[in-house]
Amino acid sequence: MSHVAIIGAGLVGRGWSVVFARGGYDVVLFDTVADVLPRARELIGQTLKDLAANALLDEAPETILARVSTSSDLAQALDGAIYVQENVPETVEVKRAVFTQLDELAAPESILASSTSGITASSFTETLAHRERCLVSHPVNPPSLIPLVELIPAPWTSDEVVQRTRALMDEVGQSPIVLNKEVAGFAVNRLQGALLNEAFALIEDGVISVEDLDRVVSDGLGARWFFMGPIETIDLNAPGGVRDYLGRYGLMYKQVAEDTRPRGYSEALIDQLEHARQQILPIDQRDARMAWRDRYLVGLAAHKKQRSS
Repeated sequence: MSHVAIIGAGLVGRGWSVVFARGGYDVVLFDTVADVLPRARELIGQTLKDLAANALLDEAPETILARVSTSSDLAQALDGAIYVQENVPETVEVKRAVFTQLDELAAPESILASSTSGITASSFTETLAHRERCLVSHPVNPPSLIPLVELIPAPWTSDEVVQRTRALMDEVGQSPIVLNKEVAGFAVNRLQGALLNEAFALIEDGVISVEDLDRVVSDGLGARWFFMGPIETIDLNAPGGVRDYLGRYGLMYKQVAEDTRPRGYSEALIDQLEHARQQILPIDQRDARMAWRDRYLVGLAAHKKQRSS
């Protein structure tokens, strides 16, 4: 057993293929639609070239790409896999069906991980014969550029599987974190969701425009959050550290929290957000802007690597 099997050749699956191949592992990329596989491998090759152009690879792109093969035969893809990363659509029913197949076909010692952004592993692995080897390994997209991986075990996931998965992620250059228990949305999307909910409230209440709201993060909070987390941020923002900071600003945050209330996403709000974004970025310019975003991420990753070396 020596290779990693990637289930699903979409954007996330391709990103994981880069991560593991770059980390030295042979990768078998599986998809039920055989016709998408040649294009997927071509896109992986292009990503590797972009990374190499920014000094983000230790080997030639061709050498890494040679480790990636494709298959539309699930049993073949799983044969000999030490680790399996699933990337199928975000519904419990689909994941339950896929994991049933994975559990039946993969060797008992193979780890089965899901890339789901918020569906707990317990909701689709409970009845499996080897459920103790299943967990969530949630990446931040694209995983080839953003290293964080959330590891969320089900109540029955073995500690050994969690430890092996964390060690594997460390080995291939990712930054794994472990959640001690399942929670809806995990950590990344709970934090992102909290910010989005407050952002939507400020916009809906007429406090700030959509464009200026984005600047609060892109030109303000995000500048620090690129290289340090919110707890370290407040620790360094007062002479006496965290206790001093909360002594100075804790009452303000308490008042803000009391003023915050859950609210749905009304059609009026969605129309407002969509209209504002289309004024800033017309639909026919979205592809170019997404390409710009990806180039920017490559540059940031290169800068971060240089600063940490």
